[in-house]
Amino acid sequence: MDKDRIKAMAKDKKYISGIYNYCDQWCEKCPQTSRCLNYQIGEEDFGDPETRDINNEVFWNKMSEVMQTTMEMLCDMAESMDIDIDSLEIDTAKENENKELSESHEICRMAREYGDKAGDWIESSEDIISGAGYGLPQTDQDITDAGSAGEAMEVIRWYQHQIYIKLMRAVSGLTDEQDDENKMYASDSDGSAKVALIGIDRSIAAWGSMNRIFPGIGNHEIKDILIYLGGLKKMVESTFPNARNFIRPGFDTYDLNS
Repeated sequence: MDKDRIKAMAKDKKYISGIYNYCDQWCEKCPQTSRCLNYQIGEEDFGDPETRDINNEVFWNKMSEVMQTTMEMLCDMAESMDIDIDSLEIDTAKENENKELSESHEICRMAREYGDKAGDWIESSEDIISGAGYGLPQTDQDITDAGSAGEAMEVIRWYQHQIYIKLMRAVSGLTDEQDDENKMYASDSDGSAKVALIGIDRSIAAWGSMNRIFPGIGNHEIKDILIYLGGLKKMVESTFPNARNFIRPGFDTYDLNS
């Protein structure tokens, strides 16, 4: 896809501006893919199953084409803004300092620890998750529980590390905001924190399902994880008191005529 095609698509009002900035990247579960420009570009470039194979030369050729098109668009944007890309300097020392501050923040440390706790439980409970030792489903409820367990585990795995990633961005935004007179990072921090909170909420629900489906099996560890997530949730809400009220384009408001 060339840059002119992308520019033309970007002008189409059916696409919601910025919808992809505050989503959880779970396109398979998203009801708004038809209005997401990023998703549609991906479908046009990588819709062929063969191009989705990361070990396939076709995939990487496509990636190279996308990168080249993106760089061309970036150069055009810079030129229109009278910015000389070659003269830009990045303060790597400040970037590294920001990253270190974010990583050491309590909610980021807790989020990283949650990911480890979830990983440990998944690894130690592999037989439980796969249903080994429980035999074939005998009742409709057994089948329902088996499906519910799979769905719950899918949710847990999806958000296991993403919560940390989103909170790193949120905390990093707060750090940048302190040095920015226009407070341009404030809303982005709240938006990223909101996505993290949604991941926490859904993870709590998923762990609750696992606790119900497998009573007494790894139950103590699951309750510990739930308590830990509950604490993280309260801390994020305290650190970002406006996060829940952040309006994510396309998700928290939806205007067909926008």
